[in-house]
Amino acid sequence: MLSNHLHNGIEGPKLAWSRLPNSEDGEPDTVGLIKKSDKSSIESLDYEVIENHAYWDEQAQRGKLYVGYYVMVKWFFALLIGIGTGLAAVFINLSVENFAGWKFALTFAIIQKSYVAGFLVYILINLVLVFSSVYIVTQFAPAAAGSGIPEIKGYLNGVDMPGILLFRTLIGKIFGSIGSVGGGLALGKEGPLVHTGACIASLLGQGGSSKYHLRSRWLQIFNSDRDRRDLVTCGCAAGVSAAFRAPVGGVLFALEEVTSWWKSQLMWRVFFTSAIVAVVVRTAMGWCKSGKCGHFGSGGFIIWDISDGQEDYSFEEFLPMAVIGVIGGLLGALFNQLTFYIAYWRRNYLHKNGNRVKIIEACLISLITSIISFGLPLLRKCSPCPEADPDSGIECPRPPGMYGNYVNFYCSKDKEYNDLATIFFNTQDDAIRNLFSAKTIHEYSAQSLLTFLVMFYSLAVVTFGTAVPAGQFVPGIMIGSTYGRLVGMFVVKVYNKKLNIEEGTYALLGAASFLGGSMRMTVSLCVIMVEITNNLKLLPLIMLVLLISKAVGDAFNEGLYEEQARLRSIPLLESRPKYQMRKMTAKEASGKRVISFPRVVKVADVVSILRSNNHNGFPVIDHARNGETLVIGLMLRSHLLVLLQSKVDFQHSPLPCDPRESRSIRHTISEFVKPASSKGLSIHDVHLSSDDLEMYIDLAPFLNPSPYIVPEDMSLTKVYNLFRQLGLRHIFVVPRPSRVIGLITRKDLLIEENEDSASMELQSTSDAVGK
Repeated sequence: MLSNHLHNGIEGPKLAWSRLPNSEDGEPDTVGLIKKSDKSSIESLDYEVIENHAYWDEQAQRGKLYVGYYVMVKWFFALLIGIGTGLAAVFINLSVENFAGWKFALTFAIIQKSYVAGFLVYILINLVLVFSSVYIVTQFAPAAAGSGIPEIKGYLNGVDMPGILLFRTLIGKIFGSIGSVGGGLALGKEGPLVHTGACIASLLGQGGSSKYHLRSRWLQIFNSDRDRRDLVTCGCAAGVSAAFRAPVGGVLFALEEVTSWWKSQLMWRVFFTSAIVAVVVRTAMGWCKSGKCGHFGSGGFIIWDISDGQEDYSFEEFLPMAVIGVIGGLLGALFNQLTFYIAYWRRNYLHKNGNRVKIIEACLISLITSIISFGLPLLRKCSPCPEADPDSGIECPRPPGMYGNYVNFYCSKDKEYNDLATIFFNTQDDAIRNLFSAKTIHEYSAQSLLTFLVMFYSLAVVTFGTAVPAGQFVPGIMIGSTYGRLVGMFVVKVYNKKLNIEEGTYALLGAASFLGGSMRMTVSLCVIMVEITNNLKLLPLIMLVLLISKAVGDAFNEGLYEEQARLRSIPLLESRPKYQMRKMTAKEASGKRVISFPRVVKVADVVSILRSNNHNGFPVIDHARNGETLVIGLMLRSHLLVLLQSKVDFQHSPLPCDPRESRSIRHTISEFVKPASSKGLSIHDVHLSSDDLEMYIDLAPFLNPSPYIVPEDMSLTKVYNLFRQLGLRHIFVVPRPSRVIGLITRKDLLIEENEDSASMELQSTSDAVGK
C-alpha cells in the first residue's frame, strides 16, 4: 500500500523534505534543524517567543493599557474576519446560483425548440465559466488551485508556503470558485471557502497587501507568526461556518482537522468569529427572500431541512445503517487512493508541460461533464408524475428553468418527469436537497441512482486535482446520498412498509458515511451534518455511520487531506509519532555536523557561512573565564540578515559589548519579523563593502537566550511530542547535564497575581522533590 511505503518511520518526514522543489539533497544536520535553500518554496514558521534584549525592552515599554488595546484589537479582528468571510460567502453563493440559474433557464428555453441547440448552448456556457476559472488560477493565482485545506493545515502545523495567503490568492479563490462550481464541474465551493477565510484573516493580520497598496499602518499590530496563526485559525472556522451555516461545526472543524495547537482563549475568538459569520449569512438570506437576488431561488446557502422526515428508527434498521457505514468507508478509501494516483500523475507528468496543458485539461473535463450530464438523461424514460400533495409545496413537473424536483426533460407528455435529469439539471445544493427530501418517495429509480453514482463518482475522481479551486464536501455528500438512498429503497422493499422508513434519512446517512470514509473526521462532521439538516434526532445514527466508515477507511489509507498534503510534499507533523521513534534517540536523529557562531563574529565569516549552507538556526558559543565552552543561545538566519542589512550594529572591536548597555534599542521586534506569505530577506539581497566585511557583530543582544534543550539520550518519541505540542522550529541536543540546580513543581507555578515576586519565598529543591 502506497501510504505505508511513504510513511515508514522517521523516513516519512525526511522523504517529504527531500521532494521539495528546488531543495538540496543531503543529510539533515545542525541539531535537527530543517534545511532550506533560498529558492525553496517551503520553510518552517517561528512560533516560539524569542526573549532577547529587544523583546524585553519592548515589553518594558508596554503597560496594562497596551495589553488591553492588544486584546481589544484581537477581538476586533475576529469581528472583521467573520464579516469579511461571510460577505465573501454571500458573493460566491449568489454568483454561482445566478450563473447556474441563467444557464438552466436559457438551456430549457432553447430545448423547447431544439435539443441540439440547447445542448450546444449548455456546453458553451459551462466551457466559458470553467475557462475563466482555470485561466484566473494559472495566470494570476496558482496557489488558488485545489481546496487549499491541506496547505492551510500545513501552515497551522508550522509550515510556511509563500503564496498561499496572498491577496491575489484570495481573489483567485473567490472568482475561480464561481467559475468552476457554476460551470457544473463535480466540485464544491466549501473547501475553497476555508482557504478564503484564512486569506482574509492573514491579510488583516499583516495590515493588508503592500503589493497592491492596500495597507493600513494601524492594523499592523500582529507581526509574529504566533499571532497570525491564531487569526488564520479563526479564518478557517469562519470558512466552514459560512459554507455550511454551521457555526459550531466550524469551531470543531478548526479544532479537529486543521490546527495543531489550541488554547482556551483562542476557542472564544473562534466561536465569536463563527457566530458573526452565521449572523451575516442569515441576514443575507433574509434579504434574498424579497427576490432581490435574481436566480438565487431556494439554493445557495446549504440548509437541507429534513426535520419533517423520519421521526424514529427501529432496531432492525441498524444493520442496513451499518452497511452504509461500511460502504462509505470502502468508497471513501478508494476515492482517496484514486485521487492520489491521478494527482501524482498530473503533478509529475501532465502539469509539467505548462499552463496551456492545465487549461486544455480543465476545458476537456468540462466538455466531458457537460456531455454526460446532458446526454445521460436523454437515455432515460420519463415517469408519470405522482399525485399532487397540496401540503408538500412540490409541483410536478416543475416550471422550466426553476429549481426543485421533477424536471420535465425529453418527455413526450406534460405530466411526466425525468428522474436522472432531476439530479443533473440542478445545482449541487438543490440536487442534494432533492435526494434528502422526505416528501418525494419513489421519485428516483434504482437504475437512475446507480447510473448517477457511477458517473459522478468517476467525474469527481478525475476532476479533483485540476487547476481550479475545488472542494470535496458537497460532491462527497452527493455521492454518499446517492448510494444511501439506494440502500433506503432496498430497506423499504424488504420491510414492506412495516416500519416508518424514509429514503431521505438513508441518503443523509450515506452522505455522512462517505465524508467520514474519505476525510476521516468524526465530531466536527457529525455536528455539521446535524446543523445543516436541522434534525437532532438523527444524531446517534450519524455518529454510528461515521465511526464505522472512519474505522473501515483507516484500514486502507489516510484521510483525503493527509494524502493530498503528502502529495504536495507538505511535511506535516501528525499528532502521533511513528512507532519506530520509540527505538531512536535524539542524538541519532540529529545531525552529525553543527555549524555555530562565536558570540562576537566577523561580518565576513557570517556572510561566508550563510552563503555556504541553508540552515535557519545557529547555536551561539561563548567561553567562560575558566575556558569552559557555553552555549548562550540560538541565532536565526532571518535575524542575521536584518543585522547585516542595517549595518548599525557593526563594531570595530572583536570584544563583547557591555551587557549593561542595551544595543537592542536600535531595533524593534517588528524589524526581525519575516513578512507574511513572503520569503523575506535573502543573503543575495545584502550588499556589503570590503570595509563592512572587516567589522564585527556582537550577537548576544539579538539571539534567543533560552532555546529548548533535550539530552542526547532522550527517546525520539518524547522529542517529537515536545516539538509538535509546543510548536517549535529548533531543539538543541546536548550531552547529559552534570548537575541539577533546582526543580520546579506545580506549586512553584501557582503564583498569585498580587504577590510580590521579589519578596516571594521559593521552596528549596529538597522540599519540592516529593511534590
